[in-house]
Amino acid sequence: RSGGRREGGLMIRLATLIEQFEADFLDQYGDTLLPGQRRALAAMKACRTRASRHLQVACHACQHTDWIPHSCGHRACPHCQHHEAEQWLQRQRQRQLPVRYFLVTFTLPAELRDLAWAHQRPVYDAMIRCSWQTLAQFAQNDRQLRGQTGAIAVLHTHSRRLDFHPHVHVVIPAGAVDDKRRLWRTKRSKGKRPYLFSHKALAKVFRAKLLHALTEAGLHLPARYPEHWVVDCKAVGSGEKALVYLSRYLYRGVLLEKHIVACEDGKVTFRYRDSKTGAYRYRTETGARFLALLLRHVLPKGFRRARSFGFLHPNRKRLIALLQILLPNKPPAPTAPIPRPPITCPCCGQPMVIVRTGVTPFEVSARTPTLTPQRGSQVM
Repeated sequence: RSGGRREGGLMIRLATLIEQFEADFLDQYGDTLLPGQRRALAAMKACRTRASRHLQVACHACQHTDWIPHSCGHRACPHCQHHEAEQWLQRQRQRQLPVRYFLVTFTLPAELRDLAWAHQRPVYDAMIRCSWQTLAQFAQNDRQLRGQTGAIAVLHTHSRRLDFHPHVHVVIPAGAVDDKRRLWRTKRSKGKRPYLFSHKALAKVFRAKLLHALTEAGLHLPARYPEHWVVDCKAVGSGEKALVYLSRYLYRGVLLEKHIVACEDGKVTFRYRDSKTGAYRYRTETGARFLALLLRHVLPKGFRRARSFGFLHPNRKRLIALLQILLPNKPPAPTAPIPRPPITCPCCGQPMVIVRTGVTPFEVSARTPTLTPQRGSQVM
């Protein structure tokens, strides 16, 4: 049998698909794989399986002991770093201001995508920097703002269909700080529709800045690229939903396992939501092609996908706290750090204690767990 269809609420695990199609994938795409993609493939294949290292946990209430496979911790893995994503979202919520927010999306034209794929780090970095520089320039020159604004920028390299489609989402408040006069100004819309900046003007300036940055980086631009680029600017209310959307793809890969709906006859089917209609659409590819789609969006090692700028930068916490006090709304209530979910005992439901970490699969099969917690063990 070649895979199966999801039934009874059971998800098709990505690790199972990697194990099944890895050989075909390496035969077809092995020569083009980057080191980071190979590391991601190996990590996701072993994530929470018998091949990964294990935790030894124990319950003091009923003396039950167990072995639990480690998660791989890779930011492209749909299993891992959910806790880190929640922490990031909590930090952004603590910096929110009682003003209207906008989501501005800067898209790289199709003619420059080959260049982006061949030189990922410099092109991605230039996209993020030029997106912020464009918005900062518009805020400084705007008659109503005339100051420094803030922004949260997140790089995405995928479309909903998982095609290669680099773009930068920027969540920006319609407000700015005039440091010299110590003033806070907000953008007011004349009509019914909220307005920040002209998307056509943004696209023109972003185009000039990015082309200059790529040239300065020593990259050779293609012979032809479009005159008119695409920048989208839309109001998103308080910004809450936009931040939640960005947090979904920040650490947990580009496709959740719940959207993998079938694996039959050597092909994998996944679903995605159409941006215009909101309805689910389906895409079916061979197993090898499916893995290639996923791994194409693995970022270079150490590259920061999410960055904060202006008065939303972490080093301006005092200014944010002052604005939250002065503006006519209650500031966000301080929240405690989000704890990791506990490991509960399958016998009595009580929290279990970590006894050991990093135990090899060989040790797990050769030894019987003991109820002797190491010093400094914690409840998860």
